Parts: sequence; C-alpha cells; structure tokens
Amino acid sequence: MSGLPILSLMLAIPAVAAILCLFLEARPARLVALAATLVDLALAIALWANFDIGGAQWQFVERADLFGRFQWALGVDGVAMMLIVLSTFLMPLCILASWESIKQRVGLYMAMFLIMEVIMIGVFAAQDLLLFYIFFEGVLIPMYLIIGIWGGQNRIYASFKFFLYTLLGSVLMLLAMIAMIREAGTTEIPVLMNYDFPPEMQTWLWLAFFASMAVKMPMWPVHTWLPDAHVQAPTAGSMILAGVLLKMGSYGFLRFMMPMFPDASAQFMWLVFALSMVAVVYTSLVALVQSDMKKLIAYSSVAHMAIVTAGLYAFNQQGIEGALIVMLSHGVVSAALFFCVGVIYDRLHTREISRYGGLAVNMPAYSLFFMLFTMASIGLPGTSGFVGEFLSLAGIYEASSWTAFVCTTGIILGAAYMLYLYRRIVFGELTKDDVKAMPDITPREWAIFVPLAAVALWMGVYPESFLAPMRGDVTTVVARLAPAKPEGDARLTAGKPEAAAPHGEAHHAGGVQ
Repeated sequence: MSGLPILSLMLAIPAVAAILCLFLEARPARLVALAATLVDLALAIALWANFDIGGAQWQFVERADLFGRFQWALGVDGVAMMLIVLSTFLMPLCILASWESIKQRVGLYMAMFLIMEVIMIGVFAAQDLLLFYIFFEGVLIPMYLIIGIWGGQNRIYASFKFFLYTLLGSVLMLLAMIAMIREAGTTEIPVLMNYDFPPEMQTWLWLAFFASMAVKMPMWPVHTWLPDAHVQAPTAGSMILAGVLLKMGSYGFLRFMMPMFPDASAQFMWLVFALSMVAVVYTSLVALVQSDMKKLIAYSSVAHMAIVTAGLYAFNQQGIEGALIVMLSHGVVSAALFFCVGVIYDRLHTREISRYGGLAVNMPAYSLFFMLFTMASIGLPGTSGFVGEFLSLAGIYEASSWTAFVCTTGIILGAAYMLYLYRRIVFGELTKDDVKAMPDITPREWAIFVPLAAVALWMGVYPESFLAPMRGDVTTVVARLAPAKPEGDARLTAGKPEAAAPHGEAHHAGGVQ
C-alpha cells in the first residue's frame, strides 16, 4: 500500500467510469457502473485493513500544489475512513437497486451515481478547506438531477427545494471559510483544527457553519426539504441520500465546528440540545400519522440524526462515539428501509400504507428482512441501532439529564411508528388481489438485502471493529473541547472515582464506563 495514491485512485475510477457510461447503451452502462463501484469497495476495504489504529492521526496523505493557495490534499483519519467505507459499501447496492426500475437514460443515471461517489469520497478525504467546499457543494448537482429527471410526480418542486435550501446555508459557510483563511493564513484542515480563533470571531464562524450543516443533516426546523426529496427520489436516490448525504452535516460538526470553534460550540450547546429535543419528539409524532411509507421513514431520519447532534454536543467520549455509531448504523438501516419500500413499490407502484397488508403470507423472506431492519431502526439489542443509541444517551445524560430524558421518549415513539408501519404492511388479512399476486424477493434483491442485514447485525454484535479506528480521533476532539466544556448536571464522572475523595463521596461518584 505504501506509495500507492489509493484515495486519488478511488476518485479516478468512478470518474472515468462515469464518462464511459455517458456513451454506452443501458446494459453495458449498468455493468460498468457496478464494476467501478465494486472496485472502489475493494479499495475501501483495503484502506480499512491497512489503517494503523494507534498510529498517526492522518494516514494515506497525498499532497500536490495546484495554483495559489489551492492544493490537492487528501488524507483520512478513522472517522473519515469509516464514512468512506460506508459510502463505497452502499454504492454498488444502489446500482443493483436501480437495475430494473430505471429504464430511461440509463447511461446518464449511472454516470450521476458514479459522480456522486467521487464527490462523497472527496468530502470525507479532503484536507484542504477549499477542496472540501468544492466537493461539499458538488454533491448538489448529481442529486438534483437524480430527483429532477428520474423522480416522482412532483420531482421538479422537490429538486428545486433541495437545491435552494442547501445552497443558501452554504453561501454563509463560504464567507466563514474566507474569513478563516485570512485569519489563520492557511487552508489546511489539520492545521485549522488546532488553530485558536478569537472567541468573538468563533461565534460568527460557528453560526455560519451551522447554517450549512443544520440544513444538510437536516435539523429541525430546516428539515422540510427532506420528506419531499425522499418521496420524489427514485429508490436508490433515497438510499444514498439517507445513507451518506445526511452524514455530511454531522461530519461537518465533528470536523470543523467542534475542534475549530470550541468556545462557540460550548456557548451554543443549549441551542443544539434544544433543537435536537424538539426534532426527536416532533418528527417522531409527525412520522406516526404518515400514510406514505417513504415520508414516514424520512421523518424517522430527522429524529435519528437529532440523537447524533445531541450526542456530539455532549462533549464527552461516550456521546461522540455513540453519535458516530448512530451515523454508521443509520446509514445502513435507513438505506435498507428505503430499499424495503422500493421492493414493494416496484411490484404495486404505490407507497400508500393502506394499499398493503398480509405480506407475511406471500412474501415471507421480504417480511423477515423488513422485520430485521425495523428492529435495528428501533434499537433492539443485538442490532446496530442499540449500540449507538445506548452510548449516545449515556453521554448525553452526563451532560444534560433533561436532554437525555426527552431523547429517550423519541426512541419509545420510534418503536411506536416503526411497529405500526410494519403491522399494517406485513400482518393482517391478505384480501387484495393485486397484493396476493406479488412475488417474494428475487435473487437480485437477495444480493442487496443480505449484505445490509449482515452489517446491521455485525455492528450490533461486535461494534468494537467500527469504534476502534475512530476512538483516537474522538479522544483528540474531546481534549480540544475540554477547556470550554460546561459542567454537566448528572454528577457522573467517566472512569473510576478519585482515590482522594472522602469516604461516601467516592462511593457516590461511581463512573460510567
């Protein structure tokens, strides 16, 4: 691996394949796209296998000066590497999910997904502020076209709403980036992460970044573009939007806002907690009354991402590690749930929950997979959802017991709307003739469900393989935030009670491991 520019290679392969797909007929375009995404997945697994846990924070670094201050600078830490693995894992599954449902302009569709892969890897691997911004904004273009060309009936409205919401926040972030470069005299992200900006400047920089990242996640109340985008997007578009694109916002919190503006982050901790609490409860209640399957899962995404923001802003090891596992888990589980919707939509061409019922009778394999992903979304022990939510809530409790209490009610509501959805689709009498005629899952659908199910269970049973590469980076961020960290109200300290504490006090100060 030494000497091989693996990150540039991972960007070049889908970029070349995308250009090729533009000139190919439907079937060859599908095959080229699948081959390119599988090669990238193999390279990402090699990246993971060769990542030195406990080694340097930034690994696989590549640098080349282009012009002026702009440089081609790539590299990954544990967090970026795991998000790249998630992106490359979902992409071939998205290509397979579109195999039969997309019939018009197939070459262009495959090219858009391949360009999206280039951009997603670029966002997580960029080590230059301007390069990051180009990739971060670039993701708008393929997603806008995927929703606008291959989406549902109101696709134009949904794609414009998605574009305008995201662009508005990002203009403010660009102004903040220019101010940061003028102040620090560098565009290098690793240097900026340790640069001490003046406290009054941090406040404005934090707010500018927040405007962009909050829309991208999306946080309440700037979440309204998401249900429209999901409902109108094709199945694979929803899978990658929920699976990876929403994670760019939380990645921005952890990579930029928290280490670069620690004083402002502590100052606005209450704002993030307040918005997260409202989002968890409000969007869960909205999900409970939805009649459209995709809308229900879209609102559940907002609720899950609110647990991520609250976990990150707990400012402790558990909260941030939990938030990262929720990000990875949600990436896999929400993509799987949107594919579950896509499978039956392809057969009946409706997303109305009331049109289904009794699928356990004629689609038992589908019902089993759907149940697994429903349970993972709820956070059943043994699935990926449990680990992340448990760690996040433990971390949040240490910072604010009231925030933890409200976020926990969201998990209970999550069980309500997901089980209600599952009951109405899978159980009950099989009375409708068109539903009776629906066949069970095909070999192609098995090939998508099995890897998603395997990862959801792997993450639930042995989360350490996902946590270990990220732990050092989380420790670095926590240390950077420590001087500004507000006092928590839970009277809990991580680790063992101090030996010097008087008898009785030491007994009371028992830690959360």
